[in-house]
Amino acid sequence: MSKGSTEYGTTAGRSSRRRMLRLAGAGFTMAALGAGLTGCEDEPATGGAGSTPPPRTASPEDGKAPEDGQAPAPLWTRTTSAETYGNNDELVAVGGVVIASGDPLAALDGATGAERWSLPGGAVPGAPLLLDDGDGGSNGTLYLASGKYDGSVIGYTPASGKETWRSHLGKEYRQPRPVAVDGTQVYVIAEILEADGSSRTNVIAALNSGTGKLVWKEQRDLGTQQNGVHAAVQGRYLVYTDFKKNLTVRDTATGRQVWTQKTTKTSYGPFAVHQDLVIVPQGQKLQAFALSDGSEKWSVEAEQFTTFREPTVLDDVLYIADSGRTLWALDPRTGKKVWQSTSLKDAGAQVPRQFVRVGSTLYGATDLDKQGGIHAIDAKTGALRWTYNDKSGDYHAWLVATDGKNVFALHGKKLHALPA
Repeated sequence: MSKGSTEYGTTAGRSSRRRMLRLAGAGFTMAALGAGLTGCEDEPATGGAGSTPPPRTASPEDGKAPEDGQAPAPLWTRTTSAETYGNNDELVAVGGVVIASGDPLAALDGATGAERWSLPGGAVPGAPLLLDDGDGGSNGTLYLASGKYDGSVIGYTPASGKETWRSHLGKEYRQPRPVAVDGTQVYVIAEILEADGSSRTNVIAALNSGTGKLVWKEQRDLGTQQNGVHAAVQGRYLVYTDFKKNLTVRDTATGRQVWTQKTTKTSYGPFAVHQDLVIVPQGQKLQAFALSDGSEKWSVEAEQFTTFREPTVLDDVLYIADSGRTLWALDPRTGKKVWQSTSLKDAGAQVPRQFVRVGSTLYGATDLDKQGGIHAIDAKTGALRWTYNDKSGDYHAWLVATDGKNVFALHGKKLHALPA
């Protein structure tokens, strides 16, 4: 699982206005209204920035471009009405389909781009698409807050869109929002309603993913917020951060707070969990804490005036970029460096904030569009292979997901399938 820090802006050390807009949007997704994946007209397949290779009959080998430095042409491109805010869990690929957050909620066939199913009011735009992927095939469940704002949390089969599970926290709570899921429970945060209909506090709760019944609920401290929460489950621990600079760990069986502490720099984006550690970027420093007691186990520092972005652990390697446009690969258990690469800086490219990996290629999605997009990077060395950009100039952050066969890139309303 993966669940950031100041991005690389036009001036070093200055926060990007676009990033702040993305964060603000993520913090108020429950009040947002928008549209999701619909309309699937065919689009011409073109290459990325500075690259327009002709259509191919065969995929390049393991993320390598058909020619050095050139991005491959998309297998297909569809125009959608997706409404996203740049959070990593707004685009998922599972069970042969790719789904982006929006209303209506729709699934496109990963191989062809054809629409498999569509659910009007299926999801709150911008809300996380939480996936318990079961056996990794089509038997998993996609958990969503109801787009009808009726207090329901609903589970769907990704391949078919069929509803398989539903739960309702209770009338005394408003807008329950799923934040994490494991093999047995769905974890939600909801506002506690006062007699006058207002809300000043919220609750975190666990729902049984088989029966939908409440397992436990705990009221959060006064002043905490329902929105802006990033969460992950690792074994017996539920971990989450919020806009109030809190890093909190709870026991998944009882809801008991194991520990909480203030972060020096709030983690506005995802953190990472690996084995018995939670790894959090805090400005210039990347720190790993023990899930059991919150003690620091290791830390890594970037160069002065440089800040770390969001971390991702893939195949037992932690990948992260910093605002100085350096890529890092670290051992998540110890923080020891596997490699460090300046290939993005050398190419004048933007840094990625989200990663997926297929074979020996690491794919990174960027916030900013100019000199950004989807980077293909050698996972063993950090060398930049190519960058795909649709040249649309859309202000939305790029999102990336993979089913192991293709890499799906969402940019605003455009969804591209790239060969992996």
